[in-house]
Amino acid sequence: MPKIVDPAERRQAVADAVLRVAAREGLEHASLRNVADEAGLAIGSVRHYFDGSSELMIFAMGELARRIEARISTRAAALLDPAATGDRRERTVQLLAETLPLDAARREEAGVWLSFVSAARTRPELRGRLATMQAGLDDLVRRVLTETDRVGALVPGLDLDLETRRLSALLDGLALQAVQHPLLVGPDELCAVLRRHLDALAAPRS
Repeated sequence: MPKIVDPAERRQAVADAVLRVAAREGLEHASLRNVADEAGLAIGSVRHYFDGSSELMIFAMGELARRIEARISTRAAALLDPAATGDRRERTVQLLAETLPLDAARREEAGVWLSFVSAARTRPELRGRLATMQAGLDDLVRRVLTETDRVGALVPGLDLDLETRRLSALLDGLALQAVQHPLLVGPDELCAVLRRHLDALAAPRS
């Protein structure tokens, strides 16, 4: 009896193969042939589930974004829960630090994401997913700042639109530096810069 293949599981397996190849050799090596070999499939099987390289890249980019968003959502729920207790500042740091490459797994993840960002410069089909991911980060930062402002923990009168862009850009820049210079910009430096920035936004304690 022939084995029944779940199309969703097969597409997932192929997307995982794209991400592994991209992490190990660079996104430019994630051809249909190399991805098929990585997934242990015939290239015809990959073409059966994806209508060419562009569709495969968009799907893999979406899968990477889903993983990042799922991890961050867990932290966000804890921070933004009105009943949450404990040190708000530290919970804020922990939440925003989930966007930073603080360990090997997240550094690999960030490196692959930056490869997609670079590829989108010349591959317009990738820009929609990139824009969606950036909008998600901006929304997260805005929610954090808005909630912090609501409880009176921000400097009064801040322009939250401007501060959202500033903090979002800081997170992007820290991730880029950590990927490019992992021996110079480590987890301690990343968190220290993030804490210093949040301290500058905090209302004076009475």
